[in-house]
Amino acid sequence: MNDDKIYLLTGSNVGHREKNLSTALTLINETCGLITQASAMYETAAWGKTDQPAFLNQALELSTPLTARQLMRQLLQLEKTMGRERQEKFGPRLIDMDILFYKNEIKHYKYLTLPHPALPYRRFALLPLASIAPHKIHPVLQKDITTLLQECTDMLPVKKYS
Repeated sequence: MNDDKIYLLTGSNVGHREKNLSTALTLINETCGLITQASAMYETAAWGKTDQPAFLNQALELSTPLTARQLMRQLLQLEKTMGRERQEKFGPRLIDMDILFYKNEIKHYKYLTLPHPALPYRRFALLPLASIAPHKIHPVLQKDITTLLQECTDMLPVKKYS
């Protein structure tokens, strides 16, 4: 169940956030594989560096022929294509694309750790993911996403965006 799926999280807090997430979804679908599910967009206060605009986030389920590293390289290229400039850690961003899970891989590459190491601590990622993959088992923690969301100590409010 959900073992062969890849899960991504996109986020934006600069410019037209909705359009940025929509453009990211289209570009991922055109260049990385097939998006088979997408959560609603969720709005949350900035995490890590709080003096910036609120984020919109969306979880995506992807089927792709790319390896995890190829996918990460492609996502970084898409961020660049969309105009993202990396200036400060946790700073404002036009677009952010993260791999949350690549199937059930547990790997540590130079620029990529699978599953995403911060996922269990971030409500803004868990909530959208729980809406499309509530029963996905975290391969390290051996808990499903619903349980991780219930146990998450991050209290930033995350609300469905309309």
